[in-house]
Amino acid sequence: MKYPDAPRLPHIDHLHGHEVADPYRWLEDPATSGTRAWQQAQDRLWREHAAALPLRDRFEARLMELSAAGLVTPPLWRGGRRFHLAQSAGQEHPVLHLDGVPVLDPSALDPSGLTTLDGWQPDHDGRLLAYQVSRRGDERADLLVLDLDTGRPVDGPIGGCRYSPVAWLPGGDAFYYVRFRRGVYLHRLGDPADVEVFTRGAVAYGLQTSGDGRWLTITAGTRAGNGAWLADLSAGDPARLDPRPVHEAGRERDARTEAAVGPDGRLYVLTDQDAPRRRLCVADPAEPSAWKELIPEDGAAVLGAFTVLDGDRLLVARTRHAVGEIVVHDAATGERLAEVPLPGSGTVTALTARPDGGHEAWFGYTDAVTPAEVWRYDARDGAATRWATAPGHVPFTEVESRHVEYTSADGTRVRMVVSALPGRDGPRPAILTGYGGFGVPLTPAYAADSRAWVEAGGVLAVAQLRGGGEEGESWHRDGMLGRKQNVFADFEAAAEKLVADGWTEPGRLAAWGESNGGLLVGAALTRRPDLFAAVICSAGLLDMVRYERSGLGASWATEYGTAADPEQLAWLLGYSPYHHVREGVAYPATLFTVSGGDSRVDPMHARKMCAALQAATTGEGPVLLRHDPDVGHGARAVSRSVALAADVLAFAAAHTGLTPTTD
Repeated sequence: MKYPDAPRLPHIDHLHGHEVADPYRWLEDPATSGTRAWQQAQDRLWREHAAALPLRDRFEARLMELSAAGLVTPPLWRGGRRFHLAQSAGQEHPVLHLDGVPVLDPSALDPSGLTTLDGWQPDHDGRLLAYQVSRRGDERADLLVLDLDTGRPVDGPIGGCRYSPVAWLPGGDAFYYVRFRRGVYLHRLGDPADVEVFTRGAVAYGLQTSGDGRWLTITAGTRAGNGAWLADLSAGDPARLDPRPVHEAGRERDARTEAAVGPDGRLYVLTDQDAPRRRLCVADPAEPSAWKELIPEDGAAVLGAFTVLDGDRLLVARTRHAVGEIVVHDAATGERLAEVPLPGSGTVTALTARPDGGHEAWFGYTDAVTPAEVWRYDARDGAATRWATAPGHVPFTEVESRHVEYTSADGTRVRMVVSALPGRDGPRPAILTGYGGFGVPLTPAYAADSRAWVEAGGVLAVAQLRGGGEEGESWHRDGMLGRKQNVFADFEAAAEKLVADGWTEPGRLAAWGESNGGLLVGAALTRRPDLFAAVICSAGLLDMVRYERSGLGASWATEYGTAADPEQLAWLLGYSPYHHVREGVAYPATLFTVSGGDSRVDPMHARKMCAALQAATTGEGPVLLRHDPDVGHGARAVSRSVALAADVLAFAAAHTGLTPTTD
C-alpha cells in the first residue's frame, strides 16, 4: 500500500541526558497546510479501504438492531418527584424524564445530534433543574437552569464547566458548582458575579449536599489521593464556608476518601486509607475527622456505593472479582444481615434511595446478555423485583462466558472473561481488549459491539489488568507510574493464554483498546507484534514524552509520571509506543481511530504514530487512520457510535479471517 508522504525530520530533544527523536513533531499542529494535506490523504485512504471491507454493512445493520435495546437508569428522587434517563430505539441520545414525562432531550436542543447532555441535578424540591450541555465533543460544557413546571429557562449559561457536580442550597435560590480544575463556586440565580468559596489548586473536585440541605461535603485531589471536608450550611453566609477536614490531616496523597451525611444524621466516610478494597466508617458531623470503622474491608471484594434505608439498614454494593453484589448490613453495628438477590453475575451500575431514606432502594443491573434494567429492593420483606427494563426488545443468540485465570510474567494471577458462541471448538478469530489504568474496573456489561462480534462467530476476551480497579487500590497502584509495564505484561500473557488454550492463534487475534486502553494496545503492538494479526487503537495516548502538553494530559501525571522528572522520563521512554516503532518490523494491520473534537486525548498522538508506523512496517497488513470530525472522547449520537463500531469490527474481521455464522 502506498501511504501519503510524511517527511521524517531530524528533530531531536535533549532531555535529562536522553536524545529523544521526534521526526513527526510537525504533525502535532492540525492547522498547518502540511498536516491538513496529510490528514486529507489519510481520510481518502481509509475510505477506500473501508469501502472494500466485506462485512461492514452487515455489522452496521446488526449494531443498529442491538442498539435499539436502549437504556434506562435508576430513579433520582427530589421533592417527591422522580427523575431518570431513558433512551428508546431511534433516539440519538438519552432523554431526561420527570415522573415518566420527557423534559430534556438533547436532540430537541440540537437536531444535528452534536449536542450532548453531560450532567443534571434537580434542586431539593424537584422544581428547578441545573443541567450541562456541550457541543461537538469538546466536553467543555455550559451550565443552565430550567424551570421544570413551566419549561422556561431561568439562568445561564455558565461557562467553564466540565462534568461539574452541582449542590443546591435549600429553597432553590443558589447552588455550588465546580469550575474545571479551579475550585468550588457559589452561584445565586440571576447574579452573574459568582463567588469562589473553596480551592485547592488544579485538581478534581466533588460536591454533595445532604438530603435536608444542611451539610455540604467537598472532595479535592487526584485519583492518587484526595482530601475531604464538611461544611455546615446552616451556620451563616453560604459564600463564607468554614469547611472542616474529614480526611486525616497529612494523608491526602495516600488515599481516596468520600463523605456524605445520611438521612440518619451520621457522617458516612468511604475510604481506601489502610484498606485497598475500601471500608465504610461513620462519624458525628460535629467532629468530622473522628470517624470510626463500621464495615471493614472485604479481603476479596471492592466496596462501592451504599445507601441508608429506614435508619437501621445499610445497602452496600461491592465488586467481587469484577462481579457485582449487594449486601444488607445493620446500620448501627455494621453486621452483615443478608444478600440482595441479583438476576445474574453482572454489574450493579447505580444504587439510589429517597433523600429521607425510606424502605425502598433502586439499583441498575447489566451483564453481557442483559441491557440496562432497574431493580427495586424493599427492606420490609427483603425482596428485589424488576422495576424497569430497557425500552427496546432485541432477540439474542445464545452466548457462553467463562472466567479464565492466567499467570502474568511476574507470577501474578490475572483474570479475564472469554465470551463465544457455544459448541464451537478450535482456534477462531478473536478480539482481546483491556484498559488497565486509573483504577477503572472492567465489569460485565451489555455492549452492542461486543455482542455483534460474538454473534458473528468471534471470540471476545476482556482482561482485568493491573492498573484497573477490579481488585482494589493496590491492584491499581501495581499498574501505574514506574509499574506501568505490569499492565502490558498482563495483556500479553492474556493473549498467550488465549492461544495456549486453543481459543485462537496469533494470525487470528486482534487487540482493541480505547483511551488508556489505546496506550495499552499501542505498547502491545510495539512490544509483541508477533502476537497479533490486527490492532485497533482508539483515541490512544501514544507519545508519552509529550502527552502532558495537550488535552487533559497535564492532569494525568499522578498516573503516568512526568517527563520533567529524570526518573519518570525513563519510565515513560521505557514503553512510549511512538518511540518504540522500529524500521523493518512486520507490524500487524493497524487502525487508529480519532475524534476531531477530542479535548482529552489530542489526535496528534495517532497522527504521529500512524506516520511512524506507515514508514517502518514491512508487514502485509495496512496501517490506517480513521478521523471522525465534530465528536469527542465521550458521549456521541447513536448513529456515530454505530458507524465507528461497524468500521472497527469489519476491520478486525477482515484481518483475522472471520467468516460470519449464518444463524
